[in-house]
Amino acid sequence: MGAWLAGCSTGHYRKAADTEVYEIIQQAEEEVFGQHSAFTIETLYSSRRVTEIGAAEIVRQRQEPGALRLSLEEALALAVKNSREYQTEKERLYLTALSLTGARYAFTPKFLAGGSASVDRNTEGDVSAGAKPKISLSQLLQTGASLGASIAGDFLRFYTGDPARSAISTISVNLAQPLLRGAGKSIVAENLKQAERNVIYAIRTYSHYQRQFLVHIVTGYFELLQGKDQLVNAYNDYQRRLETIQYTEARGRAGRQKGVEVDEARSEELTAKNSYILAATAYRNNLDRFKLTLGLPLSTRIELDDAPLAELKASGLLPLSVDSQRALAIAVEHHLELLNQIDRFEDDKRQVRIAANRLKADLNIFADASLQSEPPTDYTTFDIEKVRAGAGIELDLPIDRLRERNEYRSTLVSFEAAIRALGLALDNKKDQIERGLRNLDASRRSYVIQTNAVAIAERRVEGEQLSLQAGLRTVRNVRDAQDILVRSQNALTEATVSHLAVRLQLLLDIGVLNTDLAHFWKRADAVTLSLEPASAGGGPSSGPDEVLPPDRILQL
Repeated sequence: MGAWLAGCSTGHYRKAADTEVYEIIQQAEEEVFGQHSAFTIETLYSSRRVTEIGAAEIVRQRQEPGALRLSLEEALALAVKNSREYQTEKERLYLTALSLTGARYAFTPKFLAGGSASVDRNTEGDVSAGAKPKISLSQLLQTGASLGASIAGDFLRFYTGDPARSAISTISVNLAQPLLRGAGKSIVAENLKQAERNVIYAIRTYSHYQRQFLVHIVTGYFELLQGKDQLVNAYNDYQRRLETIQYTEARGRAGRQKGVEVDEARSEELTAKNSYILAATAYRNNLDRFKLTLGLPLSTRIELDDAPLAELKASGLLPLSVDSQRALAIAVEHHLELLNQIDRFEDDKRQVRIAANRLKADLNIFADASLQSEPPTDYTTFDIEKVRAGAGIELDLPIDRLRERNEYRSTLVSFEAAIRALGLALDNKKDQIERGLRNLDASRRSYVIQTNAVAIAERRVEGEQLSLQAGLRTVRNVRDAQDILVRSQNALTEATVSHLAVRLQLLLDIGVLNTDLAHFWKRADAVTLSLEPASAGGGPSSGPDEVLPPDRILQL
């Protein structure tokens, strides 16, 4: 009895909510993807009592030093486990499914039990005690009908005056069914239907976020390696400047180098030193931002694995042939967020019909029946012949519907806005794909150009150094060649990483990137559908590396 009065434990309620929500999410995943995942929002703190977790513990954790040698695969796993943003997205999906449990509850039988007890004394000194227990069951049907049944008791006993007691029970049932306004499954169950659709939307949004998040981690890792590569290049350039100064100063002391040329070499050394300091600062700042993305304390020292960038440079660019029209057609059918936009358009259309229903008259039928036990004390004996019953019809003409009229007109305006929003979403998707294709082509061209530029710059540096030793060239010529080499090396690394990032983002924007595959960023089979045109013809009017004049560009 005590358990009923106090209610179930909080742990019981939490477990019950989790069981229902996870089942909803699994069913929605099966509907959308044909399979479900082991989704959970549990963290390291979830199994602990709220009162056990103090701010001091969080402060201490963020200040504890640590060290990690982090591969790209480990960075991905760590990000999924620790990222604050990733956890927030998981919780957003959970809360959407939790809302659905509330919408479903409206159409489940509701059992209530309770009552009241009292002791009274009147002005004549008579004392009486009474109890009124009540048990009821109610049910809302998706037709709009409401059913109810209850058993109520009224027990009374006088202890003074004229001692007597009475005990009466009443059984009652009732039914109400709207026929016009508020009638029909499509109207009554709208909140339930929308809540179910919201879970589907949330599943798609979360899945798209997962893919976007993994791509963000991959590109962030490669951008860090790019920054590290530029840092090393800047340091090597600085060391070469020091060697040049030593050589120039020695020639100056021997009278074979002008003083102004020695000063120029020193100035160049200071410039290279400053560039190295700036590169180091930028790298450390970017590394700290990456730690925040991974959910790591900033006190953790991270050492990155250089192998992925070396492999990317060695393997070159992954080929990708894309037809823009086919890509847009695929995106309309496969891009999860665009599918949500299309389905929400249907939601807005449905709201117009629901608002129109509220303009109708209220026409309801109702019926009720009740049966009371034999008074005064036999609360278990009922005479079926004494059933009280009634039925009727209720009409409320739509004379005052100003609010409903305004709401209906508002939904029409909203639907017009939904038409524009869907059109804009499709145009934005086409623009996104077209920009992605142009950026992909530009990064590929840049990669080819910079690959050639690095080879030329390396030969030039080697030639200038040999000419300098032979007395045919000056130190300035060597410095200029070294500057060009460093810029070309940095540009090649940037073009390589940029092409990877643009390629992955384009595949995401189309909706054909499978991030479930290991090393998806360097696998051609991570593209789930062919993006090439169904038939040949209508190809580009220029070669892949042709440089078009401005008048041709303006005609495209």
